[in-house]
Amino acid sequence: MCAERILDTIDSPADLKPLSRDQLEQLAREIRELLIETVSKTGGHLAPNLGVVELTIGLHRALDCPHDKIVWDVGHQAYVHKLLTGRRERFDTLRTYGGVCGFPKRSESPYDVHDTGHASTSVSVALGYACARDLVGGDETIVAVIGDGSLTGGMAFEALNHLGHLQTRLIVVLNDNEMSISRNVGALASYLGRVRLDRRYRRLRDDVESALARTKLGAAMVAAGEAAKESFKQLLVPGMLFEELGLKYVGPIDGHDIGQVEGAIRAAKDVDGPVLIHAVTRKGKGYVHAEDRPDAFHGISPFSIESGKINGSSGSLSYTEVFGRALVAEAERDERIVAITAAMPSGTGLSYFAERFPERFFDVGIAEEHAVGLAAGLASGGLVPVVAIYSTFLQRAYDQLIMDVALQGLHVVFAMDRAGIVGEDGPTHHGVFDLTYLRSVPGFSILAPADEAELVHMLRTAIVADGPVAIRYPRGAGKGVPLPTEPAVLEAGRAEVRRQGSDVALLAVGRMVGVAEEAAALLADDGVDATVVNARWVKPLDLEAVSEAARRHRLVVTVEESSGCGGFGAAVLEALADLGIDVPVLRLAVPDCFVTHGATDVLLHEIGLDPEGVRGAVLGRLLDLAPGPRERRSSAERPARRRAR
Repeated sequence: MCAERILDTIDSPADLKPLSRDQLEQLAREIRELLIETVSKTGGHLAPNLGVVELTIGLHRALDCPHDKIVWDVGHQAYVHKLLTGRRERFDTLRTYGGVCGFPKRSESPYDVHDTGHASTSVSVALGYACARDLVGGDETIVAVIGDGSLTGGMAFEALNHLGHLQTRLIVVLNDNEMSISRNVGALASYLGRVRLDRRYRRLRDDVESALARTKLGAAMVAAGEAAKESFKQLLVPGMLFEELGLKYVGPIDGHDIGQVEGAIRAAKDVDGPVLIHAVTRKGKGYVHAEDRPDAFHGISPFSIESGKINGSSGSLSYTEVFGRALVAEAERDERIVAITAAMPSGTGLSYFAERFPERFFDVGIAEEHAVGLAAGLASGGLVPVVAIYSTFLQRAYDQLIMDVALQGLHVVFAMDRAGIVGEDGPTHHGVFDLTYLRSVPGFSILAPADEAELVHMLRTAIVADGPVAIRYPRGAGKGVPLPTEPAVLEAGRAEVRRQGSDVALLAVGRMVGVAEEAAALLADDGVDATVVNARWVKPLDLEAVSEAARRHRLVVTVEESSGCGGFGAAVLEALADLGIDVPVLRLAVPDCFVTHGATDVLLHEIGLDPEGVRGAVLGRLLDLAPGPRERRSSAERPARRRAR
């Protein structure tokens, strides 16, 4: 890159103020070049950031951050913000362990005012900031930047409703690119489309009020009363949905025109009340492959800039692909099966189902609560709904899981993708709490496949089961094992012994089964004979397998890629207590902290959930027990278990 870039002179938003229009346009080009170059190496959210370059520059030109505050919804579009707020020189570390986070992070910069990662939260948080400002007598401007996809979430409308009631000073920037991850669906998307595309709306926005006053019809309507005038405005004026909620509507404006964005923000700062600025942008702008395939480049692995193709692959199908294809096969057999996604048909593998069975497919937008409530109704109506949502996002529908599904014993299948450590997206996306939050719900069955073949069997098992069933599986490629042509129905609550030993029992769940098998091989070199049990079921737990492991081994070890608080290991401890069995238990799990971002293998090593970490922890605990001839080693040889940052 050229050393004379304008971008190299930008160390804070203040450096944007003196730039000319030509310089600002050049800066936008340089930012796009750096975004493409960096994300092609690190992976990340490219298309959303390419679409907000001018919008972000205009925001920072009009504001005085960090005194003023920007709350980014989701936060996956904040790379440009990071480049303009002092993180340019470290930007090549984006999403790597110890590097720049892919989402706003308060501990990283005073310009990041809220740790985000989930959708539809920005207006609520920004309103909280605005109320705090009012109570302490501050004067800062608060801005929430929310996409039209995030606006499909109910939390956003709850906040807008409250904002309209309070009438405090707050600017909401609606970044309208017709996309969330996939193309937006629903009535709101259609409404914004009409506002965005109809020239009458743009023309009438500014002159309908004066036209009413000038014409005989308008004068008659005004004379007839304010209500009649308001009714006429609702037919013609864009943004009346927001105005009826109590927000002053501005737009649509061109979100790729820095001057328009800056001017709109400056004008909104002078309004004594809430303002919504409707900015139209194009996701992926400036890079042809991202413009052509904005969904593919929403979040992408390292890729070739020239071709736009992802670099290499293991050749194995991902768990997501295996699930998606297996569900289509199940739906071919059973016409009662319907599928539900919350704005992520591609990300959850349901795009295959949507193409094959469009009439049985429901994309509800970014509305996980509604997705689960809808599933409850479908199940009550005699269908078999399969709800495919990332583990970390299903947290958002916890009340619906309990009240609308489990309380009524409804047969709903939850396919929980991205369970466990997910890598570079970090703590907002690690799916490490699902075993804890589901295990306590009466009537729920929970399965976790050790490989992609078991996932196929578990899907069949879940579909023919009764009551709510959750299957949690990890992100990324499977092991490459052959897939079954005819799935089997697994016996409920029955584990599988994969290796028989005599010293320690490794009870593992999900992806950790493979880790336990590798750890057992390492332990054999240390003279420790380990049994490996694939739990398969977290609930109901195989009490016979747990009892057998406890009675035949000196040490029981549980290994899970989830929080140790209330997870699989806790279930084993509870079972042993209920059975009255006293045996040493070592629980290996995700520690009680928010694990940082980085490559999955790096993070698993850091928290001791790789084969070497399991081996070291087992040997360390054996040394603490009464030593036998196989375990005698000096304390100096004991490997230390690492902790996540």
